[in-house]
Amino acid sequence: MTRYYNSFQNTCRFISKSHLPFKIYPLILFTLVIFFIISCEKGPTQIGNKILPGSDSVDIKSIDTLSTRTFTLFDDSIRTDNPTFIYLGSVYDPYFGTATAGFVSQIRLSSIWDKMPFTLDSIKLYLQLIDVKRTTSTVQHSIKLSEISEQIYTDKNYYSNTVVPLTGYSIDVDLPALKADTINDVALTLPNSFGEYILRDTSKLFYAVGQQDFRSYFKGLYFQMDPGNDPLLLTLSIAPKSGVYSNTIVIYLHDNNNIKKEYFFALDATNRNAAFNKFVHDFSTALPDKKIKHINDNFLDTLTFLQSLDGVYTRILLPGLEVLKNDGTLKGSAVNKARLSIPVYFDGDLYRPSTAPVQLFLRYRTTSGAKYIVPDYNLAGDQQYHLFYDGRIDTINKVYYFNIPTFVQSYLEDATGQIKPELELFERGGTRNVILKGNKNKSPIKFELTYTKF
Repeated sequence: MTRYYNSFQNTCRFISKSHLPFKIYPLILFTLVIFFIISCEKGPTQIGNKILPGSDSVDIKSIDTLSTRTFTLFDDSIRTDNPTFIYLGSVYDPYFGTATAGFVSQIRLSSIWDKMPFTLDSIKLYLQLIDVKRTTSTVQHSIKLSEISEQIYTDKNYYSNTVVPLTGYSIDVDLPALKADTINDVALTLPNSFGEYILRDTSKLFYAVGQQDFRSYFKGLYFQMDPGNDPLLLTLSIAPKSGVYSNTIVIYLHDNNNIKKEYFFALDATNRNAAFNKFVHDFSTALPDKKIKHINDNFLDTLTFLQSLDGVYTRILLPGLEVLKNDGTLKGSAVNKARLSIPVYFDGDLYRPSTAPVQLFLRYRTTSGAKYIVPDYNLAGDQQYHLFYDGRIDTINKVYYFNIPTFVQSYLEDATGQIKPELELFERGGTRNVILKGNKNKSPIKFELTYTKF
């Protein structure tokens, strides 16, 4: 007789049947625990939603399709008084034509005349040229220094086309060979007659408030250059500085005891001189196939232009933002982000990432015509806000970025209608031009806005 029993081994399997439940129990238990945890948890945005008043809810929204319009404009009367940088000479560009620069400045006596007899030995003009742009190095250039006949003031407005009355007294001085695209420190020998002219009445060599002092005696100089067929553009800084001056006229003397003396007449004096730049732009000299075709005609071209030396510039209208303000969409909103992305055009020849201005700036207009830099840059005058504002070129993506939430918030909250929904691109100093994309270009300007609706 054969004993009957249940076999634990299944000849068709590698494991016995009785072991299977013990293998899947942990998996089933883990799945049930996760299920109960998920089913018991409510969405974080829904918890307590029914007991909160509607006024406590916020709605964050983003828009990246706000419309913009851009135009190329030119104004030959731009304020240029109290500049940091002054320019002398001319520069040619096949797109923009010829730009010519000169400047007017007082010269400041560094010390009071000692009233002792003297003999004039020589006179020098020292200049620190922080940038030199030229096409060749073989043509010699000269600077004309002309005495102005009307006193100028640091608290008065002067413009790029201000007429400069002259006395008729002037001198010319030759420039030495200069190295392009670098700093050049030069010492120019002026004729002794110029020193004698300045010192013809030593009783005026003093400064005093409310008196006819040196500023009314020798009112200043108009610096000009005739570059001829070889454009040469010089850049100098006359920002006030203490200590050793970089741009100054020095008269070398000796007294009756043969003791040598020096008298300085500085352009970059510690106490700022009144000064302003003069610019003339001739667009007709540009090449026919590259010449800017639309200036001041409100034509929505695919390219707009920004020129150094206060030439043509780009105006950006923000009609999309204006619509949202007028229809009440943004009423009571807090602007979290407002960023303009302005793409750059490079022709692969003259205009490349390396030739573009490192940073650009935005200003806005009021209905009265006054212009101010957007507050996002000036806020508290702190470097961290400058970094947040940006304005620098991204050479990889070929675009300038501008963060302007403070300006946008100010526009939205302006109940007087003084702030206009438009901006202007400009360059603070520098001698680089740039071409920008806009309107119906394949890569137009992008205006991104993120706001919280309360």
